[in-house]
Amino acid sequence: MMKIDEIMEFLPHRYPFLLVDRIVEVEKGKSIVGYKNVTINEPHFNGHFPGKPIMPGVLIIEAMAQVSGILGYVTAGRSAADGSIHLLAGSNKARFKRPVIPGDQLRMESTLVSNKHGIWKFDCRALVDGEVVCLAEIMSAERSA
Repeated sequence: MMKIDEIMEFLPHRYPFLLVDRIVEVEKGKSIVGYKNVTINEPHFNGHFPGKPIMPGVLIIEAMAQVSGILGYVTAGRSAADGSIHLLAGSNKARFKRPVIPGDQLRMESTLVSNKHGIWKFDCRALVDGEVVCLAEIMSAERSA
């Protein structure tokens, strides 16, 4: 399990763009499970949407990409502290099944599909209360500083 201080050693993201609160499972080279606690205090809810706050789909994709990046770092034995970075390179087959709202706990699951020439591919899904809210294939490009 990784708490926020360890997550921040792997990811270069910081407020308001760090979208992972906890990692509860990680199997090097295989899969990872992490959580994002969704709160009304997040800045995007001011405008998305007034009176009907919904987490933007692009932020759900970004949260899954951040969890996937941690899996990539763990698998490669590196971290952001080493000067390595996983950049979001693409998202395919994204499907949104229901809105994510303040008070939800977003469970993000990512499975490593491949790593070829520094391009990582992951199958991801996000759930709230066991119900799938988003499915996507995420690609990241690993780069050195």
